[in-house]
Amino acid sequence: MYAVIKTGGKQYRVTEGDVLNVEKLSGEPGSRIELPDVLAVGEGESIRVGSPRVEGAVVVAEILTHDRDKKVIIYKKKRRKGYDKRQGHRQPFTSLKIQEIKS
Repeated sequence: MYAVIKTGGKQYRVTEGDVLNVEKLSGEPGSRIELPDVLAVGEGESIRVGSPRVEGAVVVAEILTHDRDKKVIIYKKKRRKGYDKRQGHRQPFTSLKIQEIKS
């Protein structure tokens, strides 16, 4: 069985046992979290699609870690003006392990 969930403005297709990195969520590592924004749930030919959410469907996940992604360099330059600017950014994320899909 799989589900399509929405968290952090993005959508993910998950099954039980999957590990995925999502936008940073609150909670301590090792705790369980419920993701109620389930857009679709099903298996094979029997798929339930919500409008916008599937009623009564919840995905339960465990928070593994909070971390930051690899650094992305932002470099701006204007030619012939002597202007250049260098900046770095590391996006925080949360690693989740999908425990259960309740439909």
